[in-house]
Amino acid sequence: MKAIIVCTSVSHGNTGRVAAVLGEVLDARVVAPGDIDAAELADHDLVGFGSGIFLGSFHADLRGFIDTLPQRPGRAFVFATSGFADAGPQRFSRPLVRQLEGRGFEVLDTFSCRAFDTYLPFKLVGGIRKGRPDAADLAAARAFAEGLRARVNAPS
Repeated sequence: MKAIIVCTSVSHGNTGRVAAVLGEVLDARVVAPGDIDAAELADHDLVGFGSGIFLGSFHADLRGFIDTLPQRPGRAFVFATSGFADAGPQRFSRPLVRQLEGRGFEVLDTFSCRAFDTYLPFKLVGGIRKGRPDAADLAAARAFAEGLRARVNAPS
């Protein structure tokens, strides 16, 4: 299996830490959207897309990169870090999954974990979720990646 992870990690490095764990398990290179040509993704069996969550959405650089992708079949996964859970009717992962499906990807799964968040008004009180992602979050990311690897490598 050949995998790659496209990740935008800008505020505290939270998403980058999760991407590094996912990349280690999947033997995948982690790149920023601006550091890879969209056509290069066609050479991979699995592509991960992730960022922190900003006002309920994935980073604009990641979303813009996905908009440039050619229509093609492929398998993908989505991951995020956020001060809040990806739950309820307004799941923040749903729009990115739909965007990827619109480009022809089969999104196998999504992963998110809590992370240190200093967006206003949280900055006024020193932020929320200090110390996250923690060891348990990174272990959950590792287990998620192991499950993906098993699914992709499973005989069809």
